[in-house]
Amino acid sequence: MSSSVILSKEKPLKILKTSVNIWFIVVITGQFIFALYIMGLYGISGIAGDFERWNEASGHGYVEKDFVGNIFFGLHIVLAAIITIGGPLQLIKKVRAKFPKFHRINGRIYISAAFLISIAGLYLAWIRSSVGGLIGSIFITINGIFIIICAYNTIKFAVSRKLKIHRKWAIRLFLAMSGVWFFRVFLMLWLTINQGPVGFDMESFQGPALNMLYVFSYILPVLFANFYFRAKKSKSVKRKFMLSIFIVLLTGCIAIGTFSATMGMWLPRI
Repeated sequence: MSSSVILSKEKPLKILKTSVNIWFIVVITGQFIFALYIMGLYGISGIAGDFERWNEASGHGYVEKDFVGNIFFGLHIVLAAIITIGGPLQLIKKVRAKFPKFHRINGRIYISAAFLISIAGLYLAWIRSSVGGLIGSIFITINGIFIIICAYNTIKFAVSRKLKIHRKWAIRLFLAMSGVWFFRVFLMLWLTINQGPVGFDMESFQGPALNMLYVFSYILPVLFANFYFRAKKSKSVKRKFMLSIFIVLLTGCIAIGTFSATMGMWLPRI
């Protein structure tokens, strides 16, 4: 086989990997800003005892006399900060290679946080009730189930030393754990495009547009990982190019949504 043929086959895969790397950089940058927002709004106000400030961004953040619910919400926030920072570090190849001990310790913390945040999220959705009503609670439950399944398989294949399978499940877990972040970003993208709330009611926080965003944020990212894994192994040049174009467009949308969320929601509340 000539070198030109080999290069022609390698180029689409290289383009696909490059598009994913750019997507990842945009996502982890946005998640780092989100982590600062979590620590700035919830962390500082919590340490200061100003729990009422939690309700600036979460309608059911702090409820007077609901000790158990407030504990679960506080736990949910702490875990969100941990996974938002620790999650991306697990997927960076150089970190895994140069700091294997850190990768293992951070992985255990990340997996533990995955199970705990799912339990806390389910409690808040069904006992305290979700801001998005019944539909919102259902999608949060689906996201929680995805997280638990992905976390279980991630640790299962790590223990059995089936590392290729383990890494695929780790990617799925990262996408599932990023569901809440994706929702905020896509919501701000939607508001930016429409210059206001279209397709849903801001008071009840319900409507068909939000249902669509739930699917985009909580379900499709995990399922999309399977398309990526298949495209990488596929011999189809067209499939790799089409997926690369889609990822580039998606990255652009996420970048716009992240910028809008940062300037309009996160930085003003820190």
